Amino acid sequence: MMMREGQATAIHRQDYAPPAYWIDTVELTFDLDPAKTRVLNKMRLRRNPQVPAQALRLDGEELNLARVLVNGAGTSFKMDGGQLVLENLPEGDEPFELEIFTTCAPDKNTQLSGLYVSEGTFFTQCEAQGFRRITYFLDRPDVMATYSVLLRADKAAYPVLLSNGNLVESGELEDGRHFARWHDPHRKPSYLFALVAGKLVAREQKIKSRSGAEHLLQVWVRAGDLHKTEHAMNSLMASIAWDEARFGLPLDLERFMIVATSDFNMGAMENKGLNIFNTKYVLASPATATDTDFAHIESVVGHEYFHNWTGNRVTCRDWFQLSLKEGLTVFRDQEFSMDMAGSPSARAVKRIEDVRVLRTVQFPEDAGPQAHPVRPDSYVEINNFYTVTIYEKGAEVVRMQHNLVGREGFARGMKLYFERHDGQAVTCDDFAQAMADANPDSELARRLDQFKRWYSQAGTPRVRAEGSYDAQSQIYTLTLSQSCAPTPGQPDKQPFVIPVALGLLAPDGRALPLQLEGEPEAGATERTVVLAEARQSLRFVNVPEPPVPSLLRGFSAPVLLECDYSDEDLLLMLAHDGDAFNRWEAGQRLMLRAALRQLGADDSKPAGPLLPPALVEALRAVLNHPQLDPAFKDLVLTVPSETYIAEQLDEVDPQRIHALREAMRLELATALRGDWAAAWEAHRDTGAYRPDPLSAGRRALAGTALAMLCLAACQEGDPVWPGKAYQRFKDAGNMTDRFNALSALVVCGHELAQPALERFHALFRGDALVIDKWFALQASAPDRGGRALPAVRQLMQHPDFQLRNPNRARSVVFSYCNANPGGFHRADGAGYAFWAEQVLALDALNPQVAARLARSLDRWARLAEPYRAAARAAIERVAGHDGLSNDVREVVTRALGGQ
Repeated sequence: MMMREGQATAIHRQDYAPPAYWIDTVELTFDLDPAKTRVLNKMRLRRNPQVPAQALRLDGEELNLARVLVNGAGTSFKMDGGQLVLENLPEGDEPFELEIFTTCAPDKNTQLSGLYVSEGTFFTQCEAQGFRRITYFLDRPDVMATYSVLLRADKAAYPVLLSNGNLVESGELEDGRHFARWHDPHRKPSYLFALVAGKLVAREQKIKSRSGAEHLLQVWVRAGDLHKTEHAMNSLMASIAWDEARFGLPLDLERFMIVATSDFNMGAMENKGLNIFNTKYVLASPATATDTDFAHIESVVGHEYFHNWTGNRVTCRDWFQLSLKEGLTVFRDQEFSMDMAGSPSARAVKRIEDVRVLRTVQFPEDAGPQAHPVRPDSYVEINNFYTVTIYEKGAEVVRMQHNLVGREGFARGMKLYFERHDGQAVTCDDFAQAMADANPDSELARRLDQFKRWYSQAGTPRVRAEGSYDAQSQIYTLTLSQSCAPTPGQPDKQPFVIPVALGLLAPDGRALPLQLEGEPEAGATERTVVLAEARQSLRFVNVPEPPVPSLLRGFSAPVLLECDYSDEDLLLMLAHDGDAFNRWEAGQRLMLRAALRQLGADDSKPAGPLLPPALVEALRAVLNHPQLDPAFKDLVLTVPSETYIAEQLDEVDPQRIHALREAMRLELATALRGDWAAAWEAHRDTGAYRPDPLSAGRRALAGTALAMLCLAACQEGDPVWPGKAYQRFKDAGNMTDRFNALSALVVCGHELAQPALERFHALFRGDALVIDKWFALQASAPDRGGRALPAVRQLMQHPDFQLRNPNRARSVVFSYCNANPGGFHRADGAGYAFWAEQVLALDALNPQVAARLARSLDRWARLAEPYRAAARAAIERVAGHDGLSNDVREVVTRALGGQ
């Protein structure tokens, strides 16, 4: 019989109960066939003595059930929805054997969850609930077992057979078939199971750990991609060395494998010892991958490897604790990338890039209908749980703990965490408790219960800072207050524990020593204070002049900071602040202030310049500064995104914001034309390609300079710089320079863009990841005369486009809906109608991907008319569709105001 999932109901964290049975061992035998794979599942189970006796309920989805045996004999069973229910089981505490034989159809699995086929190769994706699509099981993270896996398949079609753990034996079978037997010695939940079978080749590297143990590392790809795996292997080796050096966590298997596939719903998956990756985060060569691609590969390879301990060795008790592994591991991969960057300026660039993601994606989520705590209280569809709040905000919660206990204290907390919980499924509370217990004298330990509100309360806290200076007493009083707006289901918020790193700047930009009232002497020029009350004041003594407070340095907490800085204060910080993050932030505030000033004006057409002359000169000084890192300059001179500008407004006119930001960019391009030209000349030649931060920063600044020069030239009808860009496009020795030149032509709308696009496609038509870039660039290109949407529809008719491939769908549909606000938010609502069409089309193929697209209109209620009514109509059209998946239904219901 084949069972499909029914209508989902909400699952609540407070209803957690331990399983009625434990599974100690699992022996799986696969006879792999695309149309009909046979799965024999032999398990050793025992009753949980802590739970009253009850039936065993095993999860299953889209399975054909053929046989059920208990201790070798037939038994009665029944089906309840998607669950296999067994009631007549042996009594007592003795273990018993359960054997289940099922079949499934991997080649019909377009959801890419469970066991599926991609381009003739078998892959699995079991997080969060994909294992139930392979066999009936207690498919929950707190059920941990050891796995032995026997794979059998046709040798010619599937010469490589991989699964978790260590290879025990392999050999030949009759009829041209062969087998491989794998055993994972570590207990794991079912979501970490993996298998791969197909025609693959591997880059191999043997390494020794600090203990002297030898390990085999393998990166498996299709034969034609082997030359693009060097950076992934180097990133893996760096990750292993870093984790052992920084946290004392060694590789714990004989071998560690990465496998790449182009059909994957996510970026990568940390299956124990057999990580399965989207090709986007494995394959790179200078000719085909940009600096951003190289950086992402290093980060994602690190992330998945770090899960080997934070997620695999210690896993989640239930899915509500998802940030226990994801938030912690994002923090670890951020620290890894910063340590790999080396220089303080490169570390600062990485921090700024991470905060930009948080503020442009997570802050809107926290302020919208999908807002939820880092540890949510309920969900309908678990796949919708994988959000920027769980990951990025979760990482900030971990970072705050790091800030409160210090680097060494955090290392002590990690050590205690593993001593207590290795091999267990635990909670976010367990991690925080270990961190506090390892640092009993810290602010974290003293305020642990209050700190844990970061896990339970949704929304972005708002910190208000007010300063006053008494010249006679030379006392500067800084008053900090906090608040947090209501979010769905949480109308009232209690005060958070907020670490605020701060310094004081003198009027000439000097950093002042800090001495609080009651302290015997002044100390360092930076310190971290803890805001734990709704309002509290700090009195700094021996302050000789009125200072400018530099607050939230390094973005020490994920909050919105309100401070009545004057333009002069911000210009001082932009020129002199010793904290690179706040220096960048000062420039962003000044540009944002200019944008909001214009958006608040009655006349949409400014009479004078948008950017104050003092700001333009300050930005010119940054661009020409001889000591500043090129990547940092690039970030400072980037105008705040349309999304970030929109988040500052109560009512959003997307077209007006788009036009304003483009006008600001053009003004900056024109005003600094000579400086951009000098920057281009100084940074365009980076020598032989290397993806290190300094070289990447030089290419980034050169690319921005070229884009700004083309923008100014196109406005004035000057052919020189577009001609130089086209020549750069043709002559470039690496993908970063080539794509920057192509992008400059497309964004400025020059006539050379079309022949460049055609030439680009001809050069790279056989490389899927590069063609994804080609699609994405066009789908996100500025909308000129309403032509963006017709161009996107035309791209979807291209022979290289296929909606069922997640990467290709993201490159066109997501790029238009999420990265092209000027083209998507059309006054006639056609962009929203297109969104609805594609959500429904994707939902029929792959509900996980469809649900992510559905999030594009989360913030519809803040749109001005006529956008708001058209967006609501599109959402209602999706919500009213018969047969909608639970994934999409939950998203659109919440968007419309349901809980």
